[in-house]
Amino acid sequence: MTTPDQKSAPQNPTLKLILEMGPLVAFFITNWKFGIFPATGVLMACVVLALIVSWVTTKHLPVMPVVTCVAVVFFGALTFVFQDELFIKLKPTIVNSMFGVILLGALAFGKPLLPIVLDSVMRLTDEGWRKLTLRWGIFFFVLAALNEIVWRTQTTDFWVSFKAFGIMPVTIAFALAQLPLIMKHELKDETKPNEQG
Repeated sequence: MTTPDQKSAPQNPTLKLILEMGPLVAFFITNWKFGIFPATGVLMACVVLALIVSWVTTKHLPVMPVVTCVAVVFFGALTFVFQDELFIKLKPTIVNSMFGVILLGALAFGKPLLPIVLDSVMRLTDEGWRKLTLRWGIFFFVLAALNEIVWRTQTTDFWVSFKAFGIMPVTIAFALAQLPLIMKHELKDETKPNEQG
């Protein structure tokens, strides 16, 4: 498990949002103007660029962006090789399912890996990490199921819009819903009570 003391510069929240949303927005715009295949190429280039910028600014590569980048490049390449958009559509299902399996599988062996997967600097009790890991593990499977439902029942353009502008709000809403749990199990700085006394 990583610790909050990792030697990496904190990333500017605005830059972090741009690096996360930028590739998706570029994917959406390119698909709208030129179609899914050019959009896939743009997405591949953008996630690689975002990872490079992240490394240059923080000297640290978070787990999720790295896995996402590798998956986008891999499934994007398959999309071009076989000229079949199915591969890029399957990427979110496979990646989210993989995160779900990793989190819940490790949790079953008593090793909550959520701090590593989410590159978290929070300090929670063991019980807090277990509960939060369980919730995020299930949530990743929900995202995988949502992706399957959307790409199988809707048009490609709708799926691209959902991927670009649907997943992020759902994820943010879910993360905010975990705040009561986080606040309940957060480990407080031991120096604070003495300072207030």
